[in-house]
Amino acid sequence: MTPHSASQRYLSTRGGSYDLSFEDVVLKGLASDGGLFIPEEIPSLPSDWRTKWRAYTFEELAFEVFSLYISPEEIPSDDLKNIIQKSYSTFRAKNITPLVTLDEAKHLHLLELFHGPTFAFKDVALQFLGNLFEYFLVRRNHGREGTHREHLTVIGATSGDTGSAAIYGLRGKKDVSVFIMHPKGKVSPIQEAQMTTVLDANVHNLAVEGTFDDCQDIVKALFADPEINRTHRLAAVNSINWARILAQITYYFHSYFSLCRQAQDQSPKVRFVVPTGNFGDILAGYFATRMGLPTDKLVVATNENDILHRFWKTGYYEKKPVHGVEAEGGFEEDGAKAHPSGVKETLAPAMDILVSSNFERLLWFLAYRTSTIEETNRRRMEAGEKVKGWLNQLKTEGGFGVSKDILAAAQETFSSERVSDKQTLQTIADTYAQTLPSATQSNGHANGTAPATTGTEHNGHYILDPHSAIGIAASLRSISSTSSVHHISLATAHPAKFSHAVELALKDVSGFSFETVLPEQFVGLEEKEKRVTFCPAQWEKVREIVVKEVEQELHGQR
Repeated sequence: MTPHSASQRYLSTRGGSYDLSFEDVVLKGLASDGGLFIPEEIPSLPSDWRTKWRAYTFEELAFEVFSLYISPEEIPSDDLKNIIQKSYSTFRAKNITPLVTLDEAKHLHLLELFHGPTFAFKDVALQFLGNLFEYFLVRRNHGREGTHREHLTVIGATSGDTGSAAIYGLRGKKDVSVFIMHPKGKVSPIQEAQMTTVLDANVHNLAVEGTFDDCQDIVKALFADPEINRTHRLAAVNSINWARILAQITYYFHSYFSLCRQAQDQSPKVRFVVPTGNFGDILAGYFATRMGLPTDKLVVATNENDILHRFWKTGYYEKKPVHGVEAEGGFEEDGAKAHPSGVKETLAPAMDILVSSNFERLLWFLAYRTSTIEETNRRRMEAGEKVKGWLNQLKTEGGFGVSKDILAAAQETFSSERVSDKQTLQTIADTYAQTLPSATQSNGHANGTAPATTGTEHNGHYILDPHSAIGIAASLRSISSTSSVHHISLATAHPAKFSHAVELALKDVSGFSFETVLPEQFVGLEEKEKRVTFCPAQWEKVREIVVKEVEQELHGQR
């Protein structure tokens, strides 16, 4: 068997766990020291990747990328190919993540990531993760019966799309219980219905009285709790799970090759613009770039919860509580307002996050790259200690600052933009007005094929969801200073998931009807039977619910 390379062994961002396998980090989710798992080394692309990978399908590219991070000693190549095939057979678009040209003159493209079962980009990773869980459990439980079987208790937090994508990836799977927390009343009605109408016995929805950050804190508290970890094998589905980041690397390469074909350019200059809250989606782009993808820049696009944008401008990563009428943006009729914790509730709720969990992974690589220590293990330990110190400062003081060399290293690869609710609505309206049937039909897809029936068009005019609109707004700003560079903006969700924002933006458009873009899967969804448990934002209460529900499942009482 091929031995594990450095890119196939994993460590914790806080220095407490080393030399772990891919299976270890997928099933653990979070390191015992509270850190996140990363590969010991980011692999380099094979020398012939441009020519060899150019004509590959999405699934073939996924296999090549995943194989750099997963040893065939852990998952034999044929098994990995089968997992990939199973994961993406559920997508409506043949090429999984199609690239659409919105404006040929401006070199502006949209990467549609919402063709999976729940109409959100999270499906790309969570269909894969669900099948990974199943693969590892089937292997571990071979020949075991009853209480000797390993049982996985999956715990996740969602600001909207992660929950339904995780549930659809894990529903009905043997030896797995899944618990998804969402902030009560702070996800869109369609998102809530997608989660709570799944009635499989192994699926549990918890509506938490609080914010997404409260839900995320509960997840981390449970993973750190010795009591539940003695009795339950916990696993994570949030983007703290390394497999989530790994799966998303694929579509950066896939979109690059799609652009090469569409632009008839062997090596186009490209910027990726990513609407982001928890930093996982754009972090995958960082890995792709460090592997060797010729990225001109990665543009962080935030909404009014702009902790990431402020970091790239100042080098300080800090919470700034917002109170009362001074909270900028947000629409009263949409229920948008500032939460006492400082989180602003906006028209792009999946990005309403005060602290971005995955930023910790980038911090480790920045600390490692800027270190003056030559010996590898000592350098890694120093990076872990720096990250641990910064995260402690964030917890105790509400923020921290980094040195000038670390900020410069961050600015070398990334830039950032902040987009308000008003700008988001304007971008939805402008994009609708400026895209015509001929534009999306003739230029939208490689080889001149017609666009898939995605439900994102009305009379040929393209409709953006609010998160994707934030990416386009940021792209247009970037284009104004770098017009010769192609911009690929990531479209993270179908507009039907955020109907109110879309209707708010297009209410004055003559003849517009949202029903014409509503997928048949959403019709009547909110009227279906629901199952949900309400609970306070207290991790001990959530622990009680988890223990009780798993016990009932194992004894066939649900």
